[in-house]
Amino acid sequence: MAQLTVDIGGRAGVDCRGFCEYCYFRHVKTTRAFGCRYCLPFKTGCDYCTKGVREEYTGFKDLRTIADETLAALQTKSGDLDRVTISGGGDPSCYPQFTDLIELLGATEAPLHIGYTSGKGWDDPAVADLLIENGLAECSFTVFAADPALRKRWMHDPTPDASLAILERLCGSVDLYAAAVVLPGVNDGAVLEHTCEWLEERGAKGLILMRFANATEQGLILENAPVIRGQAVQTVDAFRDMVTDLSSKFKMKISGTPLWDPEIGSPFAILHEPTLLKKLPRVRRRASVITGSVAAPFISEVLSARGATSPVIPVTKEIACLITIDDLERVDLSILEQTVIIPGRSFVHDAEAGKLLSRDGTHREVIRGPDQLTADAETSMGMTRNQVLALEMEGFSNLIRQINLHGE
Repeated sequence: MAQLTVDIGGRAGVDCRGFCEYCYFRHVKTTRAFGCRYCLPFKTGCDYCTKGVREEYTGFKDLRTIADETLAALQTKSGDLDRVTISGGGDPSCYPQFTDLIELLGATEAPLHIGYTSGKGWDDPAVADLLIENGLAECSFTVFAADPALRKRWMHDPTPDASLAILERLCGSVDLYAAAVVLPGVNDGAVLEHTCEWLEERGAKGLILMRFANATEQGLILENAPVIRGQAVQTVDAFRDMVTDLSSKFKMKISGTPLWDPEIGSPFAILHEPTLLKKLPRVRRRASVITGSVAAPFISEVLSARGATSPVIPVTKEIACLITIDDLERVDLSILEQTVIIPGRSFVHDAEAGKLLSRDGTHREVIRGPDQLTADAETSMGMTRNQVLALEMEGFSNLIRQINLHGE
């Protein structure tokens, strides 16, 4: 079985009928090169941590280019094609030759998946039938709210009624996962409960709730905070409690990011499985593990259960993969071991991190840890509990092996 990803290109805020009011990429400024796992050892900065992180791409690819790339990719696949995923920097619903694109990909006779759409580019409800007829099997669709007036105001959707009609039609025919960034005082509370009711009645598979970020420590690393001046933001605990409450009231799956998936118990579902915890390798050496403030207590609990004595060190940044060199500048060097493990996907250049964390005269070796230790809601929504646990077992096993290989 083989899978194919079709990148249609496009630019955030441009090829999507304009930014949603709450979009992470609003107000983005040109920032310095962050550094990342893809950088050359002697140079800070590459396409991924400069242009990629800002989604600074050219516009949509023309249909001929997509067709040629798709044909070339198909020729490298063996076995039956079981999934074609449409992705890109722009919103697929805004692709100017959308009908031709879907018919082209539908000709592969493989199930089509749309990784993300706002639906803002669809003005005719008949689009839903086009998608279904050409094999759409799964779609992640930003709803924000089932109230068209709120969609129009906050998503700048010019035809919110048509978008919701398409969403309604797809709910009954494909695996539809709705998504909503939660703005306190706007689409939470009674509005959010109504949205959940609306989606469940129409057959949505699930709803992914996303905590709104409005400050650098919450993940706005592109010098664009605040996205909405004066907008309230939930605490991580309050957000988790909201997800838990909603999940208990509805049959469809409701989960949240950064916390949590009540059905699976993730992130870090392994903490509820003592038998699996005991199967992880023992920690036999000392190394400092630096991570985000949300994940730190969970990682600490797992490693402590396997014999670790070095503390897991949280930075102010909540999300580990968005840690930058600025976060490391504020780490207390006096508590660091001689081996320091940083998140695999953090935006830090390894050599620069090593120099910074050794500035007190103690040489410290900086190791990049596994890319993933768990699955957030955006990932776990389409996974089984066993799949999440398998991912966590692999991630933590690799982390502990790194500690035992490089630690003191």
